[in-house]
Amino acid sequence: MRILVPVKRVVDPNVRVRVSAAGTIDTNGLKMSLNPFDECALEKALQLKEAGVASQVTVLTCGLPAYQDVLRTALAMGADDAVLVDTGAATATLDSLAVARLVAAHMKEAEYGLVLCGKQAIDGDVGGMAAMLAALLGWPQALNASALEPVDGGWRVNCGDDAGTATWQLDGPAVISADLRLAEPRRVTLPSIVKAKQKPLATREAAALGGASAAQSRVLTLNDPPAREPGVKVESVAALLDALAVQRVFETVGARQ
Repeated sequence: MRILVPVKRVVDPNVRVRVSAAGTIDTNGLKMSLNPFDECALEKALQLKEAGVASQVTVLTCGLPAYQDVLRTALAMGADDAVLVDTGAATATLDSLAVARLVAAHMKEAEYGLVLCGKQAIDGDVGGMAAMLAALLGWPQALNASALEPVDGGWRVNCGDDAGTATWQLDGPAVISADLRLAEPRRVTLPSIVKAKQKPLATREAAALGGASAAQSRVLTLNDPPAREPGVKVESVAALLDALAVQRVFETVGARQ
């Protein structure tokens, strides 16, 4: 069984970005890295391969030729091969649906038994690609996975959200998106980086896949978050409760007496 891990190139999470006066983020000169959620998905895919569940792990990204750097990082982590879908001038406007269609088009050329991806990218925080891809493929899906194990030809997945944790049984091939709790990514060593240069990295034109499409969404405005207002000091617990009551905090979060 082969596992496909779609990954995204994002600004390094340790870098603080600023919105320009033109309402854009200039990434020139900023350190770029593999999306942290995708790292967790890749780590779990590698663990499944090491356990004998999978025979091959392939990573894929959509974008420009410069995006090969994150694919090389994934190869250094242990992926067997990589695919870059060159989207050219359309890269700046790619949305979740366009990426999902490109991934689905690639999957027509190779057989996979599982798609593991991050639940969201830290730049857009949309988190829609996995669900869209599952719909295009007609495969079962499990989102925000915190645990995953193979069971009877399928997958048992623990998925968590603000309401609690649910355990799902998925039969056959599936699309699963990873939470940060799914796996702790391994460190990339210098020898593995050298070995990664010898691993296959194929480049495909988006138009040749036949799955390219115009973006269905666009960013209208982009702003820095508002500055945090100064806090208020209270003299006692009773004063704190009174202040919370005035702000109607418990009603806002849906708490019930």
